[in-house]
Amino acid sequence: MTSEARRAAEQAARQSYGKLIAFLAARFRDVPAAEDALSDAITAALATWPERGIPDNPEAWLLVSAKRNLLRRIRHENVKTAARERIMMAFDEAEERMNADNPIFPDERLKLLFVCTHPALDRSAHTPLMLQTVLAIDAATIAKAFLVSPQAMSQRLVRAKIKIRDANIPFVVPDRSLLPDRLESVLSAIYAAYGLGWDGVDGETGKQGNLADEAIWLGRTLLATLPEEPEAAGLLSLMLYSESRRGARRDVNGQYVPLDQQNTALWDAEMIVEADKLLRLAGTFDRLGPFQCQAAIQSVHADRRRSGVTDWTVLAKLYDALVLMKPTAGARVSHAAVTGRVQGPAAGLALLNRIAERDIVNYQPYWAVRAHLLTETGETASASSAYRTAIGLSDSEAVRQFLQTRLDAVVPPGR
Repeated sequence: MTSEARRAAEQAARQSYGKLIAFLAARFRDVPAAEDALSDAITAALATWPERGIPDNPEAWLLVSAKRNLLRRIRHENVKTAARERIMMAFDEAEERMNADNPIFPDERLKLLFVCTHPALDRSAHTPLMLQTVLAIDAATIAKAFLVSPQAMSQRLVRAKIKIRDANIPFVVPDRSLLPDRLESVLSAIYAAYGLGWDGVDGETGKQGNLADEAIWLGRTLLATLPEEPEAAGLLSLMLYSESRRGARRDVNGQYVPLDQQNTALWDAEMIVEADKLLRLAGTFDRLGPFQCQAAIQSVHADRRRSGVTDWTVLAKLYDALVLMKPTAGARVSHAAVTGRVQGPAAGLALLNRIAERDIVNYQPYWAVRAHLLTETGETASASSAYRTAIGLSDSEAVRQFLQTRLDAVVPPGR
């Protein structure tokens, strides 16, 4: 019973963390306090559920427990009576609307996304803050993704949360006039979450395994809230194209399969159809943005399921457009890879050589693409060095094995 109760508590926390934090923080206007209250509730669940049994509705149990923790904090901190009463009334109303089997409380995660990307906060904190508060990613994992130290990332996150509280940033979806600047950060944060979930598809990190689904849910919610924003449709289309290939990324032995070698019969046809519709919808607004461009790139890959071939020339042109709109390291590395395929490896290497070292020193895809292009030019010594760097930077055992096979083809083992 103890292990079963622990698993139930961990599962409830993992599945409901962002929803509970958003609900609590929206009413208390204090993200760190909400996190502390929920953390204490989870600790209490781990201690009491093995003895008393798993509640019928674990999410509701955690919410009520966290709410009580917040109310105790209010009393101890001697908040002004009027403010305390308003907060208590809000929580009491929420609790009255819940029953043991079906907690009815609003999902405030979209509001929390916009809080995390408020212009009063340092822009470098926007995406990391969303990843931690909405999706419960730990600071160390976020730090690795953003190529900074865990300590620096923790400090950045703490400062941002204190700013939200002290500046009394409202938990609302902003007016349409304020959306352009805010929306870009929200879209980027959702896609970053999807990327972490995609990288965790190996099953090596259980929490990340659900991130892709959570990111897609956030994308759907954002589009439902802002149906006339073409980039919201573009982002959801992009994620669905990528998600449609989940079943083909590994062979029957669990080995990594690169995109151009995947069995298209394993791709999710219905998901591709939905992605196609969303991309066409985005195009009707005649406002092309980087997420629509990335979705268009994925649509070219998806078309191989119908035609049997990939139009690399069209891909190269789309990447030309993408690096003009948003020249991220990922876009530039992918641009180089496709250019190398269309114009030859020397042209791809020339594009890689233009990327600043600080942007790629720890960026695994750069080294993997560089190794492949160097192999194509016959520079085996440099290629083997790049492969070793790519292997060292990869978190995925399946990808490491795939790259090792490529390395062994360049420099056979024992030589």
